[in-house]
This record gives sequence, C-alpha cells and structure tokens, in this order.
Amino acid sequence: MQQDDLPKQANQSPLSLSRLREAFATMLGEQNQGAVQREQAVEPSPEPSACTAQCCEINPRSVVEAILFVGRPDNRGFSSRELAVAMRGVSPSEIDAAVRELNSLYEADDAPYRIEGTNNGYRLVLREEFARMRDKFYGRVREARLSTAALEVLSIVAYNEPVTAEEINQLRSAPNSAALSTLVRRRLVRLDRPTEPGAPARYSTTERFLKLFDLESLDALPRSEELEKV
Repeated sequence: MQQDDLPKQANQSPLSLSRLREAFATMLGEQNQGAVQREQAVEPSPEPSACTAQCCEINPRSVVEAILFVGRPDNRGFSSRELAVAMRGVSPSEIDAAVRELNSLYEADDAPYRIEGTNNGYRLVLREEFARMRDKFYGRVREARLSTAALEVLSIVAYNEPVTAEEINQLRSAPNSAALSTLVRRRLVRLDRPTEPGAPARYSTTERFLKLFDLESLDALPRSEELEKV
C-alpha cells in the first residue's frame, strides 16, 4: 500500500469488512506477484499454491478472534457492542453467536484456550487445566486468606457499590481503612476518584473479585430471600 493512498483512507470507516477484504487481497496479490518475478529470474515458476486469500477469510468470526487474541494492555474484556462497532453491518447478537461458534471449535479441537464472557465483556483466556504451564512463566500465585473484617467490608462493597468509605463505616459501625487498603492491594476492590471537586471517592468490586468467587456478574450474588432459605 502506497503512502499516497493514506489520506484517502483517513475519512473511511477504520475497520470495514469490505475494506479489510480489499486490503488483504491487494496485499496478497502484490506479494505473490513479487515472489513470481523473483522466481522467474532464477528458474521457472512452480505450480501455483493451493492457498489463496480464502485461506484466512475475513468475516465476523475471524475478526472477533483476532481482536480477542490481541486483547487490551490492561486485560479488560471487549463488549459485544464494542466488537460490533469494529465491523460494518454486524450486530452485538451476531458477535455473541460468533463467540459461541468459536468456543465450540476450540472445544472440538481440544484447544488450550477459550473465550470467557463476563459483565465486562469477552476475553481469550487459558483453560484452567493449563494453569500449571502459565505458572511456569509467571510464577505461582500465592494464596492468602482474608480476615473476617476484610470479608465483611468486601460483602458491603459488593452489595452496595459504588459506595464511599463513610458509608461503609456507617454500615459496619467501625473504621475500615485497613480492610479497604488490603482489598484494594489484592485487586478485589478498586477506588474510583471522582472528577467533580469535593465529591467523595467510591469503592467497587473488580473483575478479579468476580473470577475468584466464580460469578458471571454481581447479579449472581445471593439475595436476602435466598439466604433465608439456607
């Protein structure tokens, strides 16, 4: 692709499927033409390869897989809406269908990864049975127990988020700065500082909290009527 083409593309949709197909077809055509010319200078061209641009078809499923494979630097997920916006003429429900299809293919191939869906979106993650391999690269995560006070504060945050430190102190009738610091340090709770002057900071649970407690979202937390039956 020449530099003269760049200004024309600046006003176009950045991730149009039709543009992606054209770009890949052009790129593959230029590469194949250059390869043939180099081979002809040395020896007759061999039989054409069976692999063409269709070897990696550009469609919603392959684009979703590529985006999730690259991921984000902070490892946050991508919502169905975000992924749909990256492609022209694709709806969030089609993204969900593409994710289900990919997971079915991964399971059929015994792939070591799968697409995990949470309230924060989709992420490509390693299957739990391969956790030992991950630990060899990053080191084993040391398990640590939370104190009773920290668990009580964590439950207050989960059921009332976003919540201020003062509100937590009132609900628990005790100061909780130490427990909150522990929860933030262990990435179970995050502190959100407001942009409005004078507004208090608020605490919320994190993706790590959901994962450790095996929750799809906070909606899966047991409610009072469920607890009464236990």
